[in-house]
Amino acid sequence: MQSLSHSWQPFVLITGLLLIGHVAAREGLFESVGHLVARTPGNDIALFVVTMLAVAIVTALLNLDTSVVFMTPVALHAARARGSDETAFALGTILMSNSASLLLIGSNLTNMLVFATHPVRGTVFAGHMGLAWLASVTITIVMVMGWRRRQLLRPSESSTEHVTWRVGPGTVAAAVAVLLMLLTSQPALFIIVIGAGLEFKDLVGHRRVKWREVLQVASPFVILPLFIVAVVVGWLGRNWHTIGNLIAHSNSLTTAAIAGALSLLINNLPAASLFAGQPVAHPYALLIGLNLGPNAFVTGAMSTMLWFRLVRADGFSPTVVQFVKVGVPVTVVTLCVASLLV
Repeated sequence: MQSLSHSWQPFVLITGLLLIGHVAAREGLFESVGHLVARTPGNDIALFVVTMLAVAIVTALLNLDTSVVFMTPVALHAARARGSDETAFALGTILMSNSASLLLIGSNLTNMLVFATHPVRGTVFAGHMGLAWLASVTITIVMVMGWRRRQLLRPSESSTEHVTWRVGPGTVAAAVAVLLMLLTSQPALFIIVIGAGLEFKDLVGHRRVKWREVLQVASPFVILPLFIVAVVVGWLGRNWHTIGNLIAHSNSLTTAAIAGALSLLINNLPAASLFAGQPVAHPYALLIGLNLGPNAFVTGAMSTMLWFRLVRADGFSPTVVQFVKVGVPVTVVTLCVASLLV
């Protein structure tokens, strides 16, 4: 089945990135980032901007899901260390994770699914998406700040937490993974070998790591069902041409709007698999819709559902109304602007 041969690499790549992120987290990489961010001088606006830029960089380099899992606690820690507005930092993290997932082919699973049938070098992909990524990141920061401006304008004192950097194998592996995603068109096997090798090394080295912990990070009970759905929907897409006819000759803004709407209806991963089998005049605009559209509602991406679970476990209870209130305007503006820049 053609959809099977093209769908496995994105899921292998995301598994490898999650494993590498897990090893880097054990080394204290993300904790150190959190402490460093909390030391930002100035008021809460400065702290918020620096935190969101850190989220954007981690998302771009280590994938959307890695950012949601490991940077959500960092953002909440930074806000709580300074007595800042948790709502802006928590909701800003998930909105930024989606917005910043445009830059590299490995930044979002949707990127890999859409380009699975015709792989491109990472530098080529980044060249097309660079301006759209920068615009989306900037607009997200500005609009969330505007939404919570009263809470963020209060003065605060920078944290005095000590920052200790440890460059271990996980941090080095993260840097290698980024280079592989930039310089090769099919980095999945290399990255899964690196990630699995590091985890196995720690497991047999009798460190405080258990198989259960590793399986929770790269859960086969989540990844395998998504993979099956991608294969099935990808096969349907190659045999059902209604969607393809709709976007085959659409302009970039229309393509992004259709993709964004469909991501809200059926989730962006099945939507990416559906579109992957169709001729698309503007594939980069398609990804803008698939990646930015989910910011409008909780059904748009699995990462959003994961985020809700994580923040509630960490003592923050967001509402769907809060999410929609800021997410819809952020989605509309970023999608319209970014689609005109690719």
